[in-house]
Amino acid sequence: MKKMHIVLLLLVVAAIVVLISVFGNFSTYETFASASKQPGKSIYVIGILQKDKEMEYDPQKDPNHFIFYAKDKAGNTNRVIFNGEKPRDIEKSEQIVMMGYQEAGTFHCSRIQMKCPSKYKKDMVVEGNNS
Repeated sequence: MKKMHIVLLLLVVAAIVVLISVFGNFSTYETFASASKQPGKSIYVIGILQKDKEMEYDPQKDPNHFIFYAKDKAGNTNRVIFNGEKPRDIEKSEQIVMMGYQEAGTFHCSRIQMKCPSKYKKDMVVEGNNS
C-alpha cells in the first residue's frame, strides 16, 4: 500500500469518528436502579406515570416545580422532580421518557417526552428550566 492510500484511509476514519462524536446520540434507556448507581450522570428513563400516587404542582407558589411518581420498565417506582411547568395532558400519556439524573433517591428531570396513545397525535416534548 502506498503512503498516500494510508494517509487517505486515516483521514476517512478520523472524519467518521468526528461525525459520530458530533452528531451521534447513542444514549440508551436506563432504569431507576441503574441511574442510582451513576449519581449525577444524565440518562434517559422510560416510565409510566403513577396516577394513584400524589402529584405536587402549585403554579401560584412555583410554576416551575412539578413532582410526580413514575414506574420504570423494571417495575421500580421513583419520585421525579421536574423543573418546569406540569405538562398538559400528562395523565393521558401511555409512556413518558424522562431525561435527567438520580440524586438521593429522587430523579431530577430536565426534559419529558410524552408518548401519546393515538397514532395520529404527535408526541409532546416539554423542556424544564436548568436551575
